[in-house]
Amino acid sequence: MSHDHHEHDHHEHEHHGRGHAHQPAGFGRAFAVGIALNTAFIVVEIVFGLLSNSVALLADAGHNLSDVFGLAIAWVASTLSKRPPSTRFTYGLRGTSILAALANAVLLLVAVGAIAWEAVQRLWQAEPVAGTTVIVVAAIGIVINGATALLFASGRKGDINIRGAFLHMAADAAVSAGVVVAGLGIVATGWLWLDPLASLAIAIVIVWGTWGLLRDSAIMSLAAVPPAIDRHAVENYLAGLPGVTAVHDLHIWAMSTTETALTGHLVIPQGHPGDAFLLRVCDELHGKFHIGHATLQVETSADAACRLSSADVV
Repeated sequence: MSHDHHEHDHHEHEHHGRGHAHQPAGFGRAFAVGIALNTAFIVVEIVFGLLSNSVALLADAGHNLSDVFGLAIAWVASTLSKRPPSTRFTYGLRGTSILAALANAVLLLVAVGAIAWEAVQRLWQAEPVAGTTVIVVAAIGIVINGATALLFASGRKGDINIRGAFLHMAADAAVSAGVVVAGLGIVATGWLWLDPLASLAIAIVIVWGTWGLLRDSAIMSLAAVPPAIDRHAVENYLAGLPGVTAVHDLHIWAMSTTETALTGHLVIPQGHPGDAFLLRVCDELHGKFHIGHATLQVETSADAACRLSSADVV
């Protein structure tokens, strides 16, 4: 987005940023513990999945492997997003958290395809399964995945990166519970098709939980207005400020999964209202809409046509 401020040399420009105002507390330890626990559990699931001939355990191991990669990607992005701005990356590397969330969503959907494919094949060619082993290993998974989910519970509302980690682990705990149910069913009835059916249920749960992450991260990567912010409410607020007769060139987008930026032009024919006015507006944008990085340009002539005044011009 390019603004030619030379055309408005008599106009004032005010910028106000809040850095990491909404950056959640550090989750480095949570990521490390979650990765370690899930990596150890993956080994257990693969070994006993092969020994028990359970595609449900192997499917869950594959999904947990994708979660480990996802946690690693999210951890790296969380670390990179805290790096300070540079001459090349003037926003720092905050956007890596959005890319990580998008990569996680895609990774999970790829894993779903592999799980579903194997499960469908097993539905037609069911093989014996050691139900008791499946039950025990999956029960361990409930504990591990549930504990890992709790590590991210406190940050799930403020960052889709953290929310993704939480939802994946919580879904895994639920999936492990489903595997336990399938194992109990096999022990009780001998119905071998319950194992691949559990795998298909796993696939459905993953798709259901991943869709929102994919949608939100894709929206953020396209510099759209974050879903939690009502653009019309923001525009009405700015238009209702004392002395403001028009608002144009208004843009709101996510700089990261935790920070939102805004730029806009305020037409105030009575003259520049002063720095105190702009600082107050930025504070209120932060308090009312959680927009922590606002840049406002004041235009004092209602007659001078700004080339960015049309809603069709970017």
